[in-house]
Order: sequence, then C-alpha cells, then structure tokens
Amino acid sequence: MKEIPVKMRVKVLLAQALFQNPDILLLDEPTNSLDRSAIKWLEDFLIDYQNTVIVVSHDRHFLNKVCTHIVDIDFGKMKIYAGNYDFWYQSRELALKQIKEQNRKKEEKIKELQAFIDRFSANASKSRQATSRKKILEKIELEEIVPSSRKYPYIDFKIDKSSGNDLLEVKNLTKSYEGEKLLNKISFTVQKGDKIALIGENDLAKTLLLHILANQEKYDKGEVHYGKTVISSYLPQDNRPYFKEDESILEWLGKFYSGNDQTYLRSFLGRMLFSSDEVFKKTSVLSGGERVRCMLSKMMLESPNFLLLDEPTNHLDLESITSLNKGLENFQGEIIFTSRDLMLNETLANRVIEIQADGTILDKRCSYEEYFAWKERKK
Repeated sequence: MKEIPVKMRVKVLLAQALFQNPDILLLDEPTNSLDRSAIKWLEDFLIDYQNTVIVVSHDRHFLNKVCTHIVDIDFGKMKIYAGNYDFWYQSRELALKQIKEQNRKKEEKIKELQAFIDRFSANASKSRQATSRKKILEKIELEEIVPSSRKYPYIDFKIDKSSGNDLLEVKNLTKSYEGEKLLNKISFTVQKGDKIALIGENDLAKTLLLHILANQEKYDKGEVHYGKTVISSYLPQDNRPYFKEDESILEWLGKFYSGNDQTYLRSFLGRMLFSSDEVFKKTSVLSGGERVRCMLSKMMLESPNFLLLDEPTNHLDLESITSLNKGLENFQGEIIFTSRDLMLNETLANRVIEIQADGTILDKRCSYEEYFAWKERKK
C-alpha cells in the first residue's frame, strides 16, 4: 500500500469498505483524490446501494447525485431535509427569506399600532381603540433569527483594464520532467470569453502547463505569447512558498497592495472572513482553507483580466466553494483552470483542453458535459 500513489490508495480503501456490504456505510470525503471516472463509478454504485449511506463531502455534484436527505448542522441544531444538495440549499434560503419577510411585515404592523397608541391613548373617545391595539401589539412576536455558523466570503474579481483581442498564444510547447515528455508540441490560442477547463489523467502535466503560463516554470521548446493588455493572476495548487515569512495576514496582503490604506485592507479581509483581530493572525499557523482565501484576496487586489487556477476549490469549505463558483461565473475576463469539482467544471467551462497520455492535447470549444458526451460517441 505504501508504494502505490495516493489516488490508488483511496480506491483500495473504498474497495475494502464496499466489499463488506455493510448495513451502514460511513464515507468521509470519499471523492478526494479520485478522478472523474472513479467518482462517476462511485456515484452509480451508491445510487443503487440498498443499505444506509452517511457521507460528508464538499463535492456538490456528488451530493446532488447520491443523497436523498441532507442533515444541516447550523444554528447549534441539526435539521433534516428530504432531497439532494440543491434542494436543501434552495429550501434553506427560501425559508430564511420568508422569515425575514414575515418579520418585516410584523415590524411595520408594530410601528403602525404603536403610532396609533401614542397618538390616541390620552384621547377619551379613542382610548378603547388604543387599548384594543395594545392587546394586539402584545401578541405580535418576531421570529428569532439566530446567527448562522455558515459564513460566505465575498469573492468578486473586478477588472480595471479590459484585455484586447490579442490574449494568449501557445505554439509547439514541449516540456519533459524526469525523462518523460509531459507536454508534447502543444499549440492553442485563447480567445475572448474563453473559460477553459484543463483536464487529463496526469495531474503533473496540468500543473506544469499552468506553471509555465504563470511564468514560474521554464519550458524546453516552443513559444508562449501574451497580449500587451493581459493582466494575469495565478492560484497555484501548492501555495506554501507564498507563506514563508512569519508575518500577520494584514502584513502579508499589504505586500500586494500599492496603497497605504489599512482600513481598506481590513475591510477587504473582513469580506474574506478574516474579521477583527483575525487579520493579525500569523500566516505560519493558517489552515489550508485560510491560505487559499488569502491567495484569492491577493488575486482580487491585482484586478486581473486573465485567471490561471490550479485546483482552486482544494481545502475550501462548501460556502467558500459556492462563493468562488459564483465569482468565477461573473468574471468578465478569461480563465484557464483545472479542478476536480465537477459542478465548477460544468457551470464554468465553455471550452475543454485535455492533455493526453502522450503529452499532446485535444481541444474542443464546448461545455464540460458536451465534451465527455462527444468522447463517448467517438468510442
């Protein structure tokens, strides 16, 4: 076991759990490190599984496909919803909206009743009506809205300067690693509005290509040309090299900010869930998810019009993944990204580039789902 790759270990552990055909199957983030085909196999298996499955997962697509009920742990309580993840999300948002609307109407009624009481309580001819309204007022109770433990960061990539039509051209790019040719004479041109999902079985090949495009890795042969108006920003899968210094989050982010307004930086970090004294937290003790939120803050400050993202949902909780997904959908520039989050791929990509086993690419302008339907027809 210790000699096989992490992806294979996860598959062996899944086989071990499933082989027993247990009455209750407990799965903690089962899709982590699995590729698309393995996740699809697991989804199909669990859909037909006759016994009870309890799963914890950040994979929204997986939760939608597999789950018949959602247990929401929030407000210090547990509540069970019948349905999948999307149904839970919509039901929860609708219920909260209805409570707020009911409270708004009650508050308007309270103001109306109180105004009448204040005006006519001393008026003999109106005192009975004022007393009646007091009784009605006493019976009105506002629904308590307990603060949620679920927090959504505000992720919005604003563009200062739009890019022109000349964006990125890659010609005959070749790169070998430890004697293996991972990128083999690949060529493609990025066009306006492209949101490119970079896929393939070899994770290292995808990361190498993004490293090269971010000017963090040299290539053996070929050409990479960016347009003069392109402002790119890169979110690496391994962000640890960015956090080598023992400094506060506020000091760290300040290095990427041309101004000197700390109030602005603090409010900016507050939107990314680093509130109050948390901005003085040392970067050396940050969790994986906190580091990703720091990196996203850095990228937003850079106001890029071209994004390079390598597994951007890694380490993030569901709330941050949801906010990131919306932020990227609303982004007006171009994106090249790689992700195991199927919902991100399905909702964002309008073009797919697959790095094949021999290092060449398949390039198709279509959605993520259409691409795999096309490949299935080709078999």
